[in-house]
Amino acid sequence: MRELYTKTVVLLALFLATTTVFSQCEEITIGSLSNPGIYDVATLTEADGLRNGPDYFGATVYYPTNATPPYASIAIVPGFTASPNSVEAWGPFYASHGIVTIIIGTNSIYDFPEARAEALLDALETLREENTRNASPLLGAIDEDKFAVSGHSMGGGGAQRAAVLDNSIKGVVALCPWLPNPDLDHSSPVVIFSGQDDTVAPPGIHANIHYDNTPNSTNKLLFEIENGNHGVANTPEGGNSSVGKVALSWFKLYVDQNDCYCSLLTDYVQDNPLASNIESSFECEVLDTQENISQTILYPNPTRGVVNISLQQDAFYQVYSVLGQLMLSGELKGNLKQIDLSSLSGNMFYVRINNETFKIAKTR
Repeated sequence: MRELYTKTVVLLALFLATTTVFSQCEEITIGSLSNPGIYDVATLTEADGLRNGPDYFGATVYYPTNATPPYASIAIVPGFTASPNSVEAWGPFYASHGIVTIIIGTNSIYDFPEARAEALLDALETLREENTRNASPLLGAIDEDKFAVSGHSMGGGGAQRAAVLDNSIKGVVALCPWLPNPDLDHSSPVVIFSGQDDTVAPPGIHANIHYDNTPNSTNKLLFEIENGNHGVANTPEGGNSSVGKVALSWFKLYVDQNDCYCSLLTDYVQDNPLASNIESSFECEVLDTQENISQTILYPNPTRGVVNISLQQDAFYQVYSVLGQLMLSGELKGNLKQIDLSSLSGNMFYVRINNETFKIAKTR
């Protein structure tokens, strides 16, 4: 009896793990990359006890108030002569998607990319200290193994250089980066945005060179916005919101390590009409889902009772509630394979066939 119970628990755990993956990935769509996201956002400044870093001037931390920690984080710095409000829109955008974001100013608005790289690394140190500050709402809530950097123009060049200086950085989002003849020998996955009509940092001598000078062994993506100027990536709304969608997908995939974003990102950037140039060299794991691996079809869905199963071979099936309770089981045999759900109340159920899990809606 104990052995039977153990086997049941193990099988149920495996089933629930599988259905959880399916459920999570089903919720990740282009629509889920909206601005704003689903979480409420609050801010922290030095007036609230935030550390005053010596390598930058002034900071605002944007963080989700109703997401589940620990949080991945990103530090963002503006471009040459620009103030933090030039990239301010990225703060609430990322935070509303569950990402802690620190936006900093520079000690001098004329700081060059290397100084901006140091400023970004100092901003990450502020997040580390916030993770241990007793009075902080982010005490113990930051995942220090999931840090990314970003910046616009010279700040984008600085973000690339920060990844060279600190190989623990898990991702780079370079916004129309400016950095001539860059040394970019780093392994941090990087997405580079550029504007086709950028006259300040023309792609041919900046963004494209950044892409080429980043090692081929590094996951990298170049996304040039058609008719875009130098400010096209200052906000997530740039390029008809394509900038925000690609940046968030990249961050979630490589920094937050959520493989559900692999197919979404790949499909979205492929032949995107909003882009005048796309170059990519990245690998990610495409998760198996019902839609892309299964030869089995269940119909109609939703159903009022009987579900038809298009399946060549005979098989066993189990029907589980959303709480993991086994509701029905049996064998599918012969030419006409069906499952009768008439005895069940209207709800969502999971059908398990041949190690595959299908979600089906039962109506009254």
